[in-house]
Amino acid sequence: MELPIRRIGNSAGVVIPAPLLQQLKVAVGGSLNATIQGETLTLTSAKPRYKLADLLAEMPGELPRVDGWDEMPPVGREVA
Repeated sequence: MELPIRRIGNSAGVVIPAPLLQQLKVAVGGSLNATIQGETLTLTSAKPRYKLADLLAEMPGELPRVDGWDEMPPVGREVA
């Protein structure tokens, strides 16, 4: 699919049609990662980056605890 390059202020941009945005699972206001290899530009959907402090801040104050949980052996791919 050929997409025209348009002037946007002092920059240039490409309008991405809605079906392509849907395939990338991104929306207006989202982010894309751009990589260049030779003369090929590749756009991929950007994965969100979370900060531990932000995630912990959203946790409820008191959560149920299991006695001895910190002494239990790993059951999957947990970090030991």
